[in-house]
Amino acid sequence: MKRTWMAVAVALLGLAAVACNTQPAGDGEGSLSGAIQIDGSSTVFPVTEAIAEEFRAEQPGVNVTVGQSGTGGGFEKFCNAETDISDASRPIADDEIEACDAEGIEYVELEVAIDGLSVLVNPANDFAECMTVDELKRAWEPDSEVTTWRDIRSEWPDEQIEFYGAGADSGTFDYFTDEIVGEEGAIRSDYTGSEDDNILVQGVAGEENALGFFGYAYYVQNTDKLKTVGVDGGDGCVAPTDETIEDGSYSPLSRPIFIYPRVDALARPEVRAFVEFYLDTVNDILGDVGYIPLTEADLQASKDALSEALPEGDEDGS
Repeated sequence: MKRTWMAVAVALLGLAAVACNTQPAGDGEGSLSGAIQIDGSSTVFPVTEAIAEEFRAEQPGVNVTVGQSGTGGGFEKFCNAETDISDASRPIADDEIEACDAEGIEYVELEVAIDGLSVLVNPANDFAECMTVDELKRAWEPDSEVTTWRDIRSEWPDEQIEFYGAGADSGTFDYFTDEIVGEEGAIRSDYTGSEDDNILVQGVAGEENALGFFGYAYYVQNTDKLKTVGVDGGDGCVAPTDETIEDGSYSPLSRPIFIYPRVDALARPEVRAFVEFYLDTVNDILGDVGYIPLTEADLQASKDALSEALPEGDEDGS
């Protein structure tokens, strides 16, 4: 009899253990575990880091690491399978597609927000309220002869400009040089470049005759230290604001920003949960970090793209 009760007890304990171990992933607070590696654009970094912070609060068992080595640097790691998700302030380039293909890396492109790449000066600058695309091109192109403000406009002061802008590994660099200079990667050699936008903020904020370019969000977070310059793309001067970036009138420097999850990483429940959480949360947090939310239709398009990219059998959460 004693042996019988012991056998029953052992059996019940075994059933309890099985029940605990078969709890569906994602059900209940803190039910997920693992690690998620993210790197890429410093422009997208504030968005991803804000969402990662919210996700960590709900899933403390998941270690989400977010780096900011630039869009190009992020894709290099991504295509080597060193990261699960790549932040990007521009679409993946042809050579990066080839690099990922060579390593068998499949991915899905998800648009997550809209940014207005901004032209910035020091608040002490009381004359540069607006610049045309041609003026910006002459200031930033390779072999530029612009060294002082007067070189841009004769009525501006004869003070030497200190140039600050995104580094060559940044998607912001690619976008700005393409749209303003007319050739991706073409830029004057004597500027201070960095993939860390906070360094650029410090540079422009600390130099009365600075001229720089970086993401709108970093201006929003530092309005007491920076001043935006309106851009005339041919239809008159337009300053970057939430409204002009969203409606596209801030042209040609309004642009979408992206995340790229690896398809094989989406098979892991913690990665899938994070990306789904990202798309469900992103429009609610963008105002806090200085970006423009997607329309409901564009956000749904990203959700649909994610659903189609999920490994077979995962579309319904199985």
